[in-house]
Amino acid sequence: MHISFMDERLEAIYSKVLKNSRLSKEDGIIIYETHDLIGLGRMANHIRRSLHGNMAFYIYNEHLNYTNICKNRCRFCAYAKDKAEDGAYVLSLDDIEKRLRAHLSEPITEMHIVGGLNEALGFDYYIDLLKTIRKIRPRVTIKAFTCVEIDYLSHLAGLSLEETIARLKDAGLDMMPGGGAEVLNSRIQEALFPRKIGHGRWIEIVKAVHKAGIKTNATMLYGHIETIEERVDHLISLREVQDETHGFSAFIPLAFHSKNTELSHLPPTTAVDDLKNVAAARLMLDNFEHIKAYWVMIGESLAQVALNFGADDLDGTIIEERITHTAGAKSAKGLTRTQMKDLILAAGFQPVERDSFYHPVNRMES
Repeated sequence: MHISFMDERLEAIYSKVLKNSRLSKEDGIIIYETHDLIGLGRMANHIRRSLHGNMAFYIYNEHLNYTNICKNRCRFCAYAKDKAEDGAYVLSLDDIEKRLRAHLSEPITEMHIVGGLNEALGFDYYIDLLKTIRKIRPRVTIKAFTCVEIDYLSHLAGLSLEETIARLKDAGLDMMPGGGAEVLNSRIQEALFPRKIGHGRWIEIVKAVHKAGIKTNATMLYGHIETIEERVDHLISLREVQDETHGFSAFIPLAFHSKNTELSHLPPTTAVDDLKNVAAARLMLDNFEHIKAYWVMIGESLAQVALNFGADDLDGTIIEERITHTAGAKSAKGLTRTQMKDLILAAGFQPVERDSFYHPVNRMES
């Protein structure tokens, strides 16, 4: 497919794309620097279409955030609270059971579970949390805990990383989300999340999780203090892990929302930057099969556009999202399955409901 570029630097990158050649760090920097957004999008869309044709995926899922009490208190987080602070909460196992039973009419295929590092909770709480969900929702995929939580649970239980993962897997853990990496860079860690695990530990944990046969997603939180070079380094780090483990299912660019954080002076990300991050991911992450346009972060309308900029997945119905909305997200807190399908159809794509592992889900329509 011939593409005319306003930015001549993209010609050499497109030549690599057509040859299925791996892009370099220098290529990644050009991708972020260019003002030729349409040319960039057409390149990313070429790869997206070659992998997935006209299909766009979504999942019928539910989010569960079991506590917002967290000892890390990262500067970019609007969700975390101290124990005595107004709005702090922890869901008991009875609370969780009631919530799950209240939503049993929702035929979800995935539970997405993350929370803060709450020092009042013992390791047994996490095991029982997984077992409770498995009891009430025996057929759903339990996608739970970030690498940050896994590190914390390992120390909490006094177990090795491998033993911790094995215990959680035995209790029902099927998959993990990709949060907690933010940007894999020591400068950013020291400035924004000094109490959270760093670059090396995150990679160590995700490799151990993959070795245990648990698939994960990967993310990047962009739009705060990171540089273009740091974004590209992050993508290359993920690409190198994927070369080794093949354990990442999808990549999700996460647009930073600054409201109610210590970085509230920072402006929101622009639509151009949001689309560039989707396109950069599709172009740089040549060993990732799926790139998500997370509608919660960038809004439903821009997520539709992102399907032409390299994304092939809009994530899911969610039912009730809390974390990003605490930081000022204007998107809906949840969407129905019909709304997800309509978003994809209106963008000119064929909606495909999937499970957590990208197997199509066929439902009898009423």
